[in-house]
Amino acid sequence: MRLTKFGHACVRVEKDGRRLVVDPGGLTEPQALDGADAVLVTHEHFDHFSEEALRRAARDNPLLRIWTTSSVAARLDGLGTRVTAVGEGEAFTAAGFDVQVHGTWHAVIHPDVPRVTNVGFLVDDSLFHPGDALTVPDATVDTLLLPVHAPWSTVGHLIDYVREVAPRDAYAVHDGALNDVGTAMVGGFLGDRGPGTATRYHRLPPGTTVRLG
Repeated sequence: MRLTKFGHACVRVEKDGRRLVVDPGGLTEPQALDGADAVLVTHEHFDHFSEEALRRAARDNPLLRIWTTSSVAARLDGLGTRVTAVGEGEAFTAAGFDVQVHGTWHAVIHPDVPRVTNVGFLVDDSLFHPGDALTVPDATVDTLLLPVHAPWSTVGHLIDYVREVAPRDAYAVHDGALNDVGTAMVGGFLGDRGPGTATRYHRLPPGTTVRLG
């Protein structure tokens, strides 16, 4: 598989000429959806889900399929069976990728802030995107897409999360609100720096593609 990082929380995964996009939101470059065969959306927040962008992509590609939570699916009314609502424990195939669903809820921001549903996606038994949660899937993860900056986490949470999931590699996502100082600070606590984890930590500039495995 090849992984391309786009703005904030969005990535594109490619294999055998097929393209799977996860969380194209309001902070994502428009070209992220170019040539997409399937889309996964973890939850309804604007930085992960852009209704306008998805409707435009669906109009441009009549074969595009979308898997997401029931709340996001409801906002994509009119697309019919091209949108499928999924939840914890379900498995499906999207554009030739095997996908398992893990998790149910968005991480707690504050008791006074209502929680929304959030699902994580494990792609081809290898790559895990947790959305806005620190879900630990009951499965081996080779590559973790790590949400490195959010109002619901601390660097300590990230260290413990990476240690618990224990992937070979972690790639930073959910980093759109960090400046260069912030990204350097977070990176200084992950990988073999700071308290240290056995996991290799990477941060890709938007538009960068790497080969996984």
